[in-house]
Amino acid sequence: MQPSQPTPPFNFPAARRLREALGMAPGHVAYGMRASYGLAHVTPDTVMAWERGLAAPNAAELAALAATLWCSPGELMGAATTLREHRLARGLAPEDVARGAGVEIQTYLRMEETNEWRGTDRQSAALARTLRLPLPDFVTVTGRADDLAELLRSAVTTRWQGYVRPVSKLLAVEKRDLEGPLRKLHEDYQSRMVRTLSWGGGAGADASGHAGRDFLDRILDHFWPTVPNISPSRGSRPAP
Repeated sequence: MQPSQPTPPFNFPAARRLREALGMAPGHVAYGMRASYGLAHVTPDTVMAWERGLAAPNAAELAALAATLWCSPGELMGAATTLREHRLARGLAPEDVARGAGVEIQTYLRMEETNEWRGTDRQSAALARTLRLPLPDFVTVTGRADDLAELLRSAVTTRWQGYVRPVSKLLAVEKRDLEGPLRKLHEDYQSRMVRTLSWGGGAGADASGHAGRDFLDRILDHFWPTVPNISPSRGSRPAP
């Protein structure tokens, strides 16, 4: 017997907003899901319970609801955090993602079930393309956040130039796209340390140490705003 899958995160205010924008009543939505997708159990009360946050659709129901409301599943979901949730948000079947990433379907399904991506660097870059993952989501889904944070801490506390290549490899982006962000991150850390020392008076060393630890603990929060135009495997996006 297959284990039950967790319910995808559901943005219930969006479901109601999208339905009302189409001029549909809950009964219309329920009828569409029954008639077009064979979900005989869906009633107007089911739709209203979803919209009130009293219940949430499963993956099959979410896909049918999105199709009925003429939107993508991602528009009805909360923030995706797992490999499975990102796939559902894109409306893709497991086979589509496995093929796009270049892994066997059973291997992919095991990784999705455990939420542990174990693909190679090439497969990881292909996964990012297939799921159109923003860089922070790519790092989270592939389990690279801790490794990235460690590299960034070393980059800001020593010579950042030596970390362009390893960070580039980990993120699957071009080295030239990381030089500016790493330089800025290094400068932000160093300037914070200098300011804290100059303002701290007799307690300057202690204050500086606290500020430095806080920055290093939140290194990813400081890093992501410096790379808004970079995506995995493709380098810089063309300007709109």
